Amino acid sequence: MTKCMHPDWIVPDWDLPARVRAFVTTRAGGVSTGPCLGLNLGRSTGDDPEHVDRNRELLRAAVPAEPRWLRQVHGATVVDAAQVAAPVAADASFTAEPNVVCVVSVADCLPVFFADRQGRAVAVAHAGWRGLAAGVLQATAYALRARLGDADARVHAWVGPGIGPGHFEVGADVLDAMERTLPRAREAFAPIAGGKFRADLPALARQALAQVGVTDVGGGTLCTYSDPSRFYSFRRDRITGRHAAVIWLAAVV
Repeated sequence: MTKCMHPDWIVPDWDLPARVRAFVTTRAGGVSTGPCLGLNLGRSTGDDPEHVDRNRELLRAAVPAEPRWLRQVHGATVVDAAQVAAPVAADASFTAEPNVVCVVSVADCLPVFFADRQGRAVAVAHAGWRGLAAGVLQATAYALRARLGDADARVHAWVGPGIGPGHFEVGADVLDAMERTLPRAREAFAPIAGGKFRADLPALARQALAQVGVTDVGGGTLCTYSDPSRFYSFRRDRITGRHAAVIWLAAVV
């Protein structure tokens, strides 16, 4: 844990080299009020811009450099964070450079961290149902391995807080979209009344990761919707803040 990191923020419980650093913020530790009460890090939320700026300063104090923010579009584009000077349209980034901070913002969509077993490169992806259907997790794993020049690199993943299967109600269109990418997607959908389903995003993420040989997967147990005191949730509140999921490689000393 870094010295400026709030104790309520979430650190992946994976067994990787110590230079792999990652965490997900919660509502704790911020200055926002109203619907975005807490550490809102999203600029397009209706929050006071000065509050967001202060919250981002608090995040900045917990990481070694300015996070490389993205303009997330629920797609599958993955970029090299070291090349991001201003937000670009993408939903995942990777780096093999020390102290380059990859970041995604979330409020129900899954943040998914990646790192190879030797701690040579890291990545993070923003994965809601649209991103999962587009193949963002597979694309991130491919990009990480390509950066390493090792198509067989053993990659670990950790699934952060997102809307849980008991609360994510969707229509048949979501199931159809998922089945085009994930042949076993139906296993993660529970039928309910009115032709609707409850979808299990963490289970779908695991299916997507398995497609590219990523089977060392942790997390996926924290539900944003069911814990309003700790997490923002767009599905629950509509007007709400955003968390940040950050990952970087500490410099080797």
